[in-house]
Amino acid sequence: MATTALPAPRILVVDDEPNIAELLSAALRFEGYDVGVAATGSEALDLVRTYRPNLIMLDVMLPDFDGTEVCRRLRNQGDHVPIVFLTARDTTQDKVEGLGMGDDYVTKPFSVEELMARVGAILRRAGEVEASDASILRFADITMYIDTHEVWRQDQLIDLTATEFNLLRYLLDNARRVISKSELLDNVWGYGFHGDPNIVETYISYLRKKVDVFEPLLIHTIRRVGYTLRLPRET
Repeated sequence: MATTALPAPRILVVDDEPNIAELLSAALRFEGYDVGVAATGSEALDLVRTYRPNLIMLDVMLPDFDGTEVCRRLRNQGDHVPIVFLTARDTTQDKVEGLGMGDDYVTKPFSVEELMARVGAILRRAGEVEASDASILRFADITMYIDTHEVWRQDQLIDLTATEFNLLRYLLDNARRVISKSELLDNVWGYGFHGDPNIVETYISYLRKKVDVFEPLLIHTIRRVGYTLRLPRET
């Protein structure tokens, strides 16, 4: 029996700066998303009711009231649509407040590629993509089949341990984004991990010996920042 593809996820961009709104809209449409745009908090709340977005990219500084107030009103109404805050505010207090209400917090200026990667990861976690897509991760010539626990590159099956698989999965889920050692420890080994933090370097090395035996090399170290899965021209 033929299956019917799910419609493209709907993303509402809320930003009063036309250049940023246009940039984000173009990037999201290029990734295959359906995009709506609002320039004020009031307009955003109205569009949420009619457009029913699967994710909101929400500027904190809006002409009528803060994006955090938009989020607060939605949550009070029982609407738990994923929200990615976009803001020039980068203090620790702002980040804590934003992450306490939304699903991610991105400071301006930002990398469009990184932002698209974060959006994709949030939608996968929220189940807003097709089940078949959610169980398969791809980047460059790497394909990961989550349900069967298989990884292929250049038509070669790569044998990974459970930890190597989970580490590569997190890198694929956040492709192009630079990920710190502490973030990898929290999300791959767990928040309760109290062992040697150098275990990250050890397992990155293991992965390289299995995944990067092919060209191009995809796993990169960004000195004093972390690790990223990128094509060489993107580094």
